[in-house]
Amino acid sequence: MKIAITGASGLIGTALRGALAAEGHQVCPMRRGPSGAAIDLAALEGSDAVVHLAGAGIADHRWTEARKRELVGSRVDFTRALVGAIAALPARPKVLVSGSAIGIYGDRGDELLTERSPAGPRGDGRGAAFLSGLCEDWEAEGRAAQPLGVRVVLARTGVVLAPHGGALAKLLPPFKAGAGGPIAGGKQWMSWISLADVVRALMHALDTPALEGPVNLVAPNPVTNAELSKTLGRVLSRPAIVPVPAFALRIALGEMADGTVLPSQRILPAALEGSGFRFLHPQLEQALRFILGKGS
Repeated sequence: MKIAITGASGLIGTALRGALAAEGHQVCPMRRGPSGAAIDLAALEGSDAVVHLAGAGIADHRWTEARKRELVGSRVDFTRALVGAIAALPARPKVLVSGSAIGIYGDRGDELLTERSPAGPRGDGRGAAFLSGLCEDWEAEGRAAQPLGVRVVLARTGVVLAPHGGALAKLLPPFKAGAGGPIAGGKQWMSWISLADVVRALMHALDTPALEGPVNLVAPNPVTNAELSKTLGRVLSRPAIVPVPAFALRIALGEMADGTVLPSQRILPAALEGSGFRFLHPQLEQALRFILGKGS
């Protein structure tokens, strides 16, 4: 297949490109134009499938109003432009796997969530409510490809575990130094997935005609932040008892702390498992040991 990919140079995109090429697919990275929303038509034309992973990093910078507008533009506006370009093609791709995030569910405490669960409230549009609204609008633009005869999969990705990027890469230095520990009491749930399983899940979505709509890209065993801290400490053979209070995170990160680090999201991959997908890394400790080369 010819597969066009946006966000192809990111953590997930880079790994996906390699995996698809290894299977013999023609992979075409789509580069954004100077305006940010311009579509790389050369990569898109003649594609059998599109994987849309582009978007400014959610946790890369503090959420100023300008940054929030950038987050919206790089997701909502760019997805709208992408679907518009697909609509204009004489031959359209069969499937669009469009990025989203588990942030759509908001802060939900101990509630067990699946793709059938409603999005979180938009509330005042701050913190977790901002991210929930952003994901809803982002998905709505992706769904607009369905009336064009394109199968649409909305990939709601959880916390991706990889040693060279994302949340785990930020956690490793303090934990290796023995200064890691639970955040804000550690009771909040974290729905995680290994990078290898994210790539496999995206490829499964491309190859499974019955799979469409929202799909949670998370491992089947979410953990609390306290359990994550304890497990990571055990894998690294380091203590993990230094707590990080919520107020310190809010001082350091501002509104972003309430959107990305402090919310509780206990999510199951019901659609993935229901479509026959099997995880390489269903358990956190096994995943961390594999990722960090710390034994089986």
